[in-house]
Amino acid sequence: MNPETADGQRELVALALSAAREAAALVLAGWRKHPVIEHKGAIDLVTSFDRDSERLLRDRLLGAVPFAIVGEEEGGTRATGGEGATWYIDPLDGTTNFVHGHPFFCVSIGLFVGARPVVGAVVAPALRTEWTGATLVGATRDGEACAVSQVPRFDDALLATGFPYDRRTSRENNFDAFVAIKKQVQAVRRCGSAAIDLCFVGDGTYDGYWERKLRPWDMAAGSAIVRAAGGRVTTFDGAPEDLLVGDVVATNGRIHDALVSALARVPPSRA
Repeated sequence: MNPETADGQRELVALALSAAREAAALVLAGWRKHPVIEHKGAIDLVTSFDRDSERLLRDRLLGAVPFAIVGEEEGGTRATGGEGATWYIDPLDGTTNFVHGHPFFCVSIGLFVGARPVVGAVVAPALRTEWTGATLVGATRDGEACAVSQVPRFDDALLATGFPYDRRTSRENNFDAFVAIKKQVQAVRRCGSAAIDLCFVGDGTYDGYWERKLRPWDMAAGSAIVRAAGGRVTTFDGAPEDLLVGDVVATNGRIHDALVSALARVPPSRA
């Protein structure tokens, strides 16, 4: 499975989607069943479903291709050498939603080659929705081709955002940016899953999305899907997206510069 060819990407999409579907079925079995929770932080939760889902994903992916793998619960090391392939997996993105019975949670699998997003698969079982994307193939929602929106004006845009786990103590809590941008656009939503937010940009539901302090597994799959759907993904300063930076701006491309500019006008110590 060569991630640098269209045929190889199709095979990798099929592998990632199959694994994500299986893990999503495992996770869905615990939804609204009051799972036992643990705290990784004051408001950062984890359940046995997170861990079991990641073990399943590792087994399925590593059993098929010898790529490096990095996951939320068990960690890992990305490929060395600059252009190696690395899976980034989030076994349950939106754990807080899952614990409270909210339907916005998913299983997310992304493949990067070096610093480049190549393949993504996201399955949201309670929403009965799944997305895939590959840079040489295109993007899909529920098996049908999808693309970013055509909205050209920032003030007509529907955006999404999220807030970091340390928002109670950090000055970079996104509150001021949320208020400022909310006043400039049609609306801003917050669903609680970075992977789903990115997929909604890819399928044209949202015109743009921004968030700070994400981890690589939060945005690997979604950024690949946005790119495959014709969108644009950068850091807050407009540079190419960097999984290690953790700040992301994803849009349909048409409103991208306006969103980056709006974020830049919010004092950086309080954004």
